[in-house]
Amino acid sequence: MRYQSISPELFVRNRQNLRQLLKPNSLVILHANDIYPTNADGTLPFKQNSDLFYLTGVDQEDTTLVLMPDARDPKEREILFVKETSEHIAIWEGEKLTKEQARVVTGIERVEWSHHFDSFLHRVAPQAENIYLVTNEHLRASVIVETCNARFIKDCQARYPLHRYERLAPLLHRLRITKDPEEIKMLQQACDITEAGFRRTLGFIKPGVGEWEIEAELLHEFVRRGSRGFAYTPIIGTGKNACVLHYVDNDQICKDGDLILMDVAAEYAGWASDLTRTVPANGKFTPRQRDVYNAVLRVLRAANEILRPGTTLMEYQKQVVEIMEQELIGLGLFTAEEAKAQGPDKALVKKYFMHGTSHHLGLDVHDVSPPHEPIAEGMVFTIEPGIYIREEAMGVRLENDYLIGKDSNFDLMGNIPIEVDEIEALMSKQQG
Repeated sequence: MRYQSISPELFVRNRQNLRQLLKPNSLVILHANDIYPTNADGTLPFKQNSDLFYLTGVDQEDTTLVLMPDARDPKEREILFVKETSEHIAIWEGEKLTKEQARVVTGIERVEWSHHFDSFLHRVAPQAENIYLVTNEHLRASVIVETCNARFIKDCQARYPLHRYERLAPLLHRLRITKDPEEIKMLQQACDITEAGFRRTLGFIKPGVGEWEIEAELLHEFVRRGSRGFAYTPIIGTGKNACVLHYVDNDQICKDGDLILMDVAAEYAGWASDLTRTVPANGKFTPRQRDVYNAVLRVLRAANEILRPGTTLMEYQKQVVEIMEQELIGLGLFTAEEAKAQGPDKALVKKYFMHGTSHHLGLDVHDVSPPHEPIAEGMVFTIEPGIYIREEAMGVRLENDYLIGKDSNFDLMGNIPIEVDEIEALMSKQQG
């Protein structure tokens, strides 16, 4: 197995915390994601529904969790339905979880085969007053493909139209924003694997290599250290490509004098890390590149002092933009007088720094959270300021992941090189 077994106590705690948020006499039903088709008989790699994984630790299709805390029969209060395996499935797809293995992974005592779910639901649904179902309510989600959970919502409401239906997403968003110590361990491991990949690339990068070759070096190191690969689609942008925020073609040659922006990180056991570093293709920053880089680094460090409990992300972003404005003035991109006249929308700043500075991190790279939730101890955020000067074909972004602490934040990527001199020294040593 690629990663060490996750303690089932994590998932037991997560379910217990959810039960405390439910209305009396409620039924919770949560399905696994589908395996999505490509063309002909092809399929995409399976990616589990993050909410189901959060509550069970099961990373397998055709899985359903049912919680009914107030059921009269104690055996009906917590049930997991999993795909029944067979010799045929074992030969063609690989072994699936047995009932006993599912009990060990999840801490759920009662495990049934998935084909028994419909008859079970028909029996217990009349006992419940409220039915909690899950939807994707991430503010940036664009859901154009019907999911298994979405299909079930329509089916369930048609079968039981007079029940009171409740949204499960807000409750799980409330729980998932604060990370359990076991989750922090997984996030740290993902960050440590990412560090190994980044250090490997410092010895590989030079003028003439392809962006895709850098991607391959990173993937090799991630997978050999127990990751299933990238936590998100990697961005390897050289020169002007670094100014495209979501550049993913990764098909250009790195040229002498270019900066290479690498927004790429590993996942571990389902949890994501998120790193960005910008390095010189030839191993040496020019004076201008160094100035821009250090400006971004100062903003990152200042942002870490602001990203503290009690602050909202809106307030935080506003303060970071003010700091960035002064750095952009210092770089000669516009004058203090022009900045004063630009208006409250900060159009001059947004020309060079047009994105948010931080987002939640966890099982999803852009992890879920209740809207306008103040920053609090135990949350994990990225900090990723950037300066993009398209007229100079230069983009610099730096990003680390931080655990919000009571007195100070803990940098989960604190061991990953970030200083200009450190990066130059490592590239010179490893390339030499």
